[in-house]
Amino acid sequence: MPLSRSLSMTSLSGLLPAWEEDELPVEDLLLFEVAWEVTNKVGGIYTVIQTKAKITVDEWGENYYMMGPYFEHNFKTQVEGCDPPNPAIRKAMDALIQNGCQVHFGRWLIEGSPYVILFDISSAAWNLDRWKGDLWETCSIGLPYHDREANDSLILGSLIAWFFKELTDQLGDKPNVIGHFHEWQAGPGLILSRSRKIPMATVFTTHATLLGRYLCAGNADFYNNLDKFNIDKEAGERQIYHRYCLERAAVHCAHVFTTVSQITAVEANHMVHRTPDVVTPNGLNVKKFSAMHEFQNLHSTSKARIQEFVRGHFYGHLDFNLEKTLFMFIAGRYEFSNKGADIFLESLSRLNYLLRVHRNDVTVIVFFIMPAKTNNFNVESLKGQAVRKQLWDTAHTVKEKFGKKLYDALLKGEIPDMNSILERDDFTIMKRAIYATQESSSLAGVHEECVFLLPCFHNISLKMSPCLSSTSKIIFHPEFLSSTSPLLPMDYEDFVRGCNLGVFPSYYEPWGYTPGECTVMGIPSVTTNLSGFGCFMEEHVSDPAAYGIYIVDRRFRSAEESCNQLTQFMFSFCQQSRRQRIIQRNRTERLSELLDWRYLGRFYIQARHLALSRAFPDKFKMDPMAPLKAEGFRYPRPYSVPPSPSASLHSTPHHSDVEDDDDDEPYDEDEEAERDRLNIKAPFVLGAVPEGKKKQPGESGN
Repeated sequence: MPLSRSLSMTSLSGLLPAWEEDELPVEDLLLFEVAWEVTNKVGGIYTVIQTKAKITVDEWGENYYMMGPYFEHNFKTQVEGCDPPNPAIRKAMDALIQNGCQVHFGRWLIEGSPYVILFDISSAAWNLDRWKGDLWETCSIGLPYHDREANDSLILGSLIAWFFKELTDQLGDKPNVIGHFHEWQAGPGLILSRSRKIPMATVFTTHATLLGRYLCAGNADFYNNLDKFNIDKEAGERQIYHRYCLERAAVHCAHVFTTVSQITAVEANHMVHRTPDVVTPNGLNVKKFSAMHEFQNLHSTSKARIQEFVRGHFYGHLDFNLEKTLFMFIAGRYEFSNKGADIFLESLSRLNYLLRVHRNDVTVIVFFIMPAKTNNFNVESLKGQAVRKQLWDTAHTVKEKFGKKLYDALLKGEIPDMNSILERDDFTIMKRAIYATQESSSLAGVHEECVFLLPCFHNISLKMSPCLSSTSKIIFHPEFLSSTSPLLPMDYEDFVRGCNLGVFPSYYEPWGYTPGECTVMGIPSVTTNLSGFGCFMEEHVSDPAAYGIYIVDRRFRSAEESCNQLTQFMFSFCQQSRRQRIIQRNRTERLSELLDWRYLGRFYIQARHLALSRAFPDKFKMDPMAPLKAEGFRYPRPYSVPPSPSASLHSTPHHSDVEDDDDDEPYDEDEEAERDRLNIKAPFVLGAVPEGKKKQPGESGN
């Protein structure tokens, strides 16, 4: 589903520089994008190819095809079967089908409706041993019989290489073919296509290196030891040497190698020994609202729904002011250290101390949205929501009776006796409802099997028990959000809109869609300079914190220093007034254009053009020494930074909350946007190291 943003006031439409690319003759080309996650949701790559489909279809039309494995359930629910419009593709498919392999064609029912070609792996499994022999003879890579995923990848790759051979034989010299392969599962298709000298341009994109994921999951000091790892030894010890070989071979076989961020480019330079030719950041489909201030109104509406959940979750212990409560959250896979949950918990403990020492009346409620093994719903959590609903129903029942009697009295021209307007039974009902909330509760929200988080709560003196006087409270939600949940019935997008701050202090995050989704929805977030998103914002925004993007330095600082920095970010955020948070949300939402595929798609265009110039140098010219046309620029520092209270007239057009009387900062969104347009900075050199910081191994501009 495309994420939404507002129009006009918070938009910097026209601020992004125009890009005059040499347009490719797409009518004389065929583009094939190969990924294991085409129509098959496994991880983040699914989001990349799904959201990018529309802008690619807009550019390439019926000359764009996606390729992946066939799964019967996915095909029936996500694909509309049809015949290929291109006769050459039909003949290439028939060649495989006539040899006993099943190939399916249709339109993927997502935005853009791209064509998909799906290969049934099971129908060709009888060729596995022969294709293993071909792979060994071609590049001396052997696959163990017990690695089902690697074997399936080889079957898929062999089918794709076979298809490309049949297709190019049908096409001849025109149109030329481009194959874009994602991740190591698609690697065998690229390796075999190149080894068989099939005339096509190839691009390989790694979204995260295999070994990088494994090393970081094992708590290795990864980025400080990039040049010290014995790569072959590390891969062998983790029993992924054959997968690593497939990935590395694909990287070196491709005409163009890309990755999703600058930090992953540094990693790839050491892990697979090739510097990426182009960095292709991940984007989102940013859909504009027809109304100007709707994203602020959506924040207010979603926040009210979260407040209702909190009323039930902390029933009987609601000793804090919900109007002065900030909602923060962390979401992602249950990777405790990689996702930064460890440093986040420690920082919350320190934030709790600072808020109490400074006698700040703000309460912070933090949601951990991380799928984990559970046995059932916590009974106390369900009971809390039931009690909340009962109180709500009781209040409405009494209100209706009270309102009717008051209305009747006023019609008669009388002032009603407030002592008699409510009956004895009404007081009884209200007292019973109040007494029901005063029963003691256990650790509300705790699910069984939370073996990593719970010990940390005890270690840092933070518990999920609502009876504690802590100003920072934690709710662990060990499953993805859904509007059908009996506990927190909200979709993820609505939940994010209702929060005040997303916190993602990841140690290993090649890109990081979660802070990007926050940005598009106008919600400030915390990220790190070890995530692709954080690096991207540092490259493109002069003062990210002013736009609500707080970047924790986990690359050049110790864990203790990073923890203190994160604590300070959160404490500063807690000290902001309502009005300052409104202004900051406006600024955050303005950055959404940076993450739109309509802008980021140009990096993919650059990669394809470069691949064609290397595969067919006689037909496609490109100066190899020329700087990339997709180089960066920087958003300027907002004109009215810092957002601090001062005495003057209200001027901001956006408000979703009641503003403080003494918080009247001069602020005009139109004026600020216009100044930014005039003050936009020129392109800059990528990969610069902060002054006084040590240059990391392998760090260089690409």
